Amino acid sequence: MSGSTKGFMAMKGAGYYSRATIGAKHVMDNAAGLVLDALERMDPDDDGSVFRVTDMGAADGGTSLAMWGRVLARVREKVPGRPIEIVYTDLPRNDFSQTFQNALGLTGQETYAGKVPEVYVLASATSFHEAILPPGTLDLGFSATASHYIASVPCEIADHVHMVGAAPEERAAYEATGAADWERMLLARAQEMKPGARLALFNFGIDEEGRYLGNTGGINMFDTFADLWRGLRDEGVISPAEFAATNFPQCYRTEAQFTAPFLDEQGPVWQAGLRLEHVEARVVRCPFEHNYSETGQGAAEFARDYIPTLRSWSEPTFVNGLSDNRTLEDKAAIINEFYGRYQARVAANPTGHAMDYVHIYLVARKEG
Repeated sequence: MSGSTKGFMAMKGAGYYSRATIGAKHVMDNAAGLVLDALERMDPDDDGSVFRVTDMGAADGGTSLAMWGRVLARVREKVPGRPIEIVYTDLPRNDFSQTFQNALGLTGQETYAGKVPEVYVLASATSFHEAILPPGTLDLGFSATASHYIASVPCEIADHVHMVGAAPEERAAYEATGAADWERMLLARAQEMKPGARLALFNFGIDEEGRYLGNTGGINMFDTFADLWRGLRDEGVISPAEFAATNFPQCYRTEAQFTAPFLDEQGPVWQAGLRLEHVEARVVRCPFEHNYSETGQGAAEFARDYIPTLRSWSEPTFVNGLSDNRTLEDKAAIINEFYGRYQARVAANPTGHAMDYVHIYLVARKEG
């Protein structure tokens, strides 16, 4: 088991992530205008130098292709004489082979490659909590549905699997770690950004109504995770120690927690030159629940289609909670049983199950 996120975290590879996580694509497609607006507020010289952008926490890159197609086309119009470099970043266990295949048009997905001239595709297996690029070299930084991850978990959660269901003192520990990691991420970006550069971050968060991913008025997704994992513990399928070791390395922040570093004029983020330009909360409806509600799809079919989107990003956390003494086959059997039980629960009573996306959308600039 590993407490460090980069030691085990990776979205499911071989194209699974972007095929299953349609909602993440909808988030970026719907909010591409915020990135384009940020680009319009920039006034880059057409001086022949590299125009560098980053897609941080990109997984296999498939969910952001349409957005980048629009953004990179506009960059090309603004600076026709500058080569464009896009750097996809994620943790070392990410399936970067699939990232390149998606970006370069080898998987059938529509891409900017070959359409927007002189775009160079690169990748970095570096955590966004650390420096990714040399100082003063980034023109446009972007990350979506990623920076809620923290570098490591501060404590075990006794009777849940996520900080949103933790006891008060446990939740406070996650919030403290989340605040420190958020500041560290912002400072790393401030160092990389050129004066006048923009940073667009679309983060899972908690809105003013208390809503967050999978908790928008129906059945709470994280409570369901905890209930089913607890059931495996109570049946002896997993041990109490394995249950306690299963903790999502995530911190869901409120809008106030996201913006606090930008508003403290004596704080390091302000002193580093980052200024908040825009912030808002949005809810994007779960596409699988929407399809079920609008088309008359059967309950079993909805459950079959819905569970992969949960599994695409949550599976590493449950695998990591299992003992290193277990064989890979044993771990796989337990994980399949776990998600099979979730699917059976949804199929038996689908009402209220949905993974609506709740994001805080934030755009900042580097002074100078």
